[in-house]
Amino acid sequence: MSELSSIADLIMGQSPPSSTYNDAGKGLPFFQGKTDFGSSHPRPRQFCSTPLKIAKPGDILISVRAPVGPTNIADRKCCIGRGLAAIRPQKIHGEFLWYNLRYLEPIIASLGTGTIFQAINKTQLGSVEVNQAGFNEVEQQKIAAVLGLIQHAIEQQARLLALTAELKKTLLHQLFTCGLRNEPQKQTEIGFVPQSWEVRPLGDYLTAAQYGLSIKGADTGSYALLRMTNQQHGRITAENLKYVELTAKEFEKFRLERQDILFNRTNSLELVGRTAIFELDGDHVFASYLIRLRTDAERLRPHFLNHYFNADEIQARLKSIASRAVSQSNISATRLRGFLIPLPSTSEQDEIVEIVTGIDQRLNFHRRKHAALRDLFRTLLHELMTAKIRINSLNFDECMECFKR
Repeated sequence: MSELSSIADLIMGQSPPSSTYNDAGKGLPFFQGKTDFGSSHPRPRQFCSTPLKIAKPGDILISVRAPVGPTNIADRKCCIGRGLAAIRPQKIHGEFLWYNLRYLEPIIASLGTGTIFQAINKTQLGSVEVNQAGFNEVEQQKIAAVLGLIQHAIEQQARLLALTAELKKTLLHQLFTCGLRNEPQKQTEIGFVPQSWEVRPLGDYLTAAQYGLSIKGADTGSYALLRMTNQQHGRITAENLKYVELTAKEFEKFRLERQDILFNRTNSLELVGRTAIFELDGDHVFASYLIRLRTDAERLRPHFLNHYFNADEIQARLKSIASRAVSQSNISATRLRGFLIPLPSTSEQDEIVEIVTGIDQRLNFHRRKHAALRDLFRTLLHELMTAKIRINSLNFDECMECFKR
C-alpha cells in the first residue's frame, strides 16, 4: 500500500474572484465541484479569466467538499475551485489510479469532517492508502484498459437511452396531436388534435376510479400490496413488495385485474400523476395514495390511456390540476374524472399503442444492458483492485473484442 501523497502531486483548488467568471469562453473552463462532473470528464459550463489553481489534462479531479470522494479526469487545462483537488499521478498509471480511487470512494468519503457539510483537507487526502503493490506497469495498463472498455460501454448505453427517451418524447407529442391518418387538426380546450378525435372528460370512459387500502404493509402476508414505488416506467413491477392480511370481502373489493391502471394521486409535485399499468400474475391489492382506474376498454384502451398519461406534456397538465400543500400535492378522483382527454377510434388507439410499445421495448433493452454493465463494472472493479482475480487470468484480447461490439 502507498499513501496517495507519495505517488501523486496534490493541488487543492482555490476559487478566484467571482467577477472573473464568465460564460463567454474567456480564460479557462472553471470547475467548482461534483456538479460539474460528467461520467468521466467534467463539462464546461463556466469560465474564469484569471485562474488561480490549474489542473492539466490527465489530472484526476476529486470532490473534496459536499460531497467528498467522487472523481473525474480532466480532459483539458482548467481552473479548479475550492470544492475540488487535482491529483497528478507521478509513480502510477493515471487511469489505474483513477479506478483505484473510485474503488476507494467510500473510504475517502468517510474521512470528511464538518458540521454544515463534509470536507477533506490536503493532509487527509494525501494519507489515503492506494493498493499498487503487486501490480506492475503492464498489469496497471491492462486493468485500466478493461475497466475503460466497460466504462465506455456504460456511457454508450446511457447515450442510447437518452436518445431513445428523447425520440419517445417527440413521438408522443406527434401521435397525440397529429394522429396517424394525416387528418386536418382542430383547436380544442387541450390544444390541437386530429379532426375526427373526440375530446371529453376521462370519467366518460371509466368504469371505476377507486382509492386504495389505508393499511400498513408488512414483510409477510397473504396479499401483495402495491405502492407508488412499484410504478416503474409506466408499468407495475413486483420489486420490494409489502404484504397485507385481508378478509375475502376486502380482497375482492381491492383485487387488481390485468390492465387496471394505478394513478399516483398524492405525493410531491414531481411524482404526483405518475401512472402505470398492472399486468402481473398473482393476487395484488393497492395502497391508499393510488387510484385504480378501469376503463371501458371497448371505447378507451387501457394501454392508450397509460401512454397518454405518461407523456411529458400530459404530466405537466395533470400537475396543473393538483391541489398543493407544503410538501405534498394531491389530485382527487373527482378532478381526475373531469380531466379532458382526446380519443381516436379504437383501431387508431391500437396502432398508437403498438408503436409506443415498440419504442418502450427498445428503452427497456437499453435499461437492462446499462444496469448489467454497471453491475459488471462494480464487480470487476472490486475483484481486480483487491487482487481476488488477476488481470492476466482474463482473456484480455477476448475482453477487448467483446466490448468493442
